[in-house]
Amino acid sequence: MSKQYLTTHTIDNAHKTDIFALAATPTALLSASGSSTVHIHATAQPSIPLAQSLTGVHRLGCHHLAVSGNGKLAASAGFVGEVKIWKAPDSDGGEWQSFGELDPVKGPGKGAGEAWSLALSEDGQFLATTTYDGRVNVWDLFGDRSERIREYGTSSAGSGSFGLCVDLSRDGKYTASGHQSGAVYVYNNDTGRLQYSLAGLAQPVRTIAFSPAGSRIAAAGDAGIIAIYDTKHGEHVGNLVGHMAWITSLDWSDTGEYLLSGALDGKVKVWSIDRSVCVATHSETDKALWAVKWLPKTGRNEMFCTAGANRSLTFYREATGA
Repeated sequence: MSKQYLTTHTIDNAHKTDIFALAATPTALLSASGSSTVHIHATAQPSIPLAQSLTGVHRLGCHHLAVSGNGKLAASAGFVGEVKIWKAPDSDGGEWQSFGELDPVKGPGKGAGEAWSLALSEDGQFLATTTYDGRVNVWDLFGDRSERIREYGTSSAGSGSFGLCVDLSRDGKYTASGHQSGAVYVYNNDTGRLQYSLAGLAQPVRTIAFSPAGSRIAAAGDAGIIAIYDTKHGEHVGNLVGHMAWITSLDWSDTGEYLLSGALDGKVKVWSIDRSVCVATHSETDKALWAVKWLPKTGRNEMFCTAGANRSLTFYREATGA
């Protein structure tokens, strides 16, 4: 059975350039682009107004955003290599505030590729970042930010494959990374060691995501298929096939029943995990989608947002019960 979604709202020209990243809290949607500003829209209000703009925060633009599961912290990564940390408002009507930054580009042998993709832990304490040479660094945002507390990698420094994406499981047990080579690695955060090297994708992996329960990992990229893995055993348990272009973004629904995917041809798809089929496809644009994101369900119908090269934010709502 298919699902129906309606386009409920579009914010045209939300940014001056391509929108590369989205991140959602229960009340806000953060968006970032090739410009220096991060915008924050209030999703709890029907008109989804612009609530705040963090101006001039990334001189050459921002390519990745991440928020903690509890919605209290966010992180943004810029093209210069800087990573900024943001604290959510304590009350309604408050504003996001700077919570400092990392400067992973400092130090011997460091460069602008030291922080590409980002992922925050459920409580916001730990931040994982990928590097140009395939490493994954983990930082304690509540401790000494000048030194990483973990460094994962499968190759000697400088010789690994670019880390294009990273995610942390909600329970904090695992870190997963996807690479230019098509490799997918899962690390055990308790032991600090590689748990699995996952097969199935021979082309660059641009997006990776743990399911809410942590039992599944979804990974996708230039191959145009979504590979699903079992976290406990490291098994490749299936593929979701239907995209005809590079897949740039994945996001699980709150319940883990559905997976959202966006691609370079402007198409966004909703997949049923139980049935391994696509249940909805939308295409508001033929330009690239760089980011797709479910909005946390807060008593309303399911909603998601897409963004990319058309510089707009498009919001969709489940038609059932509308």
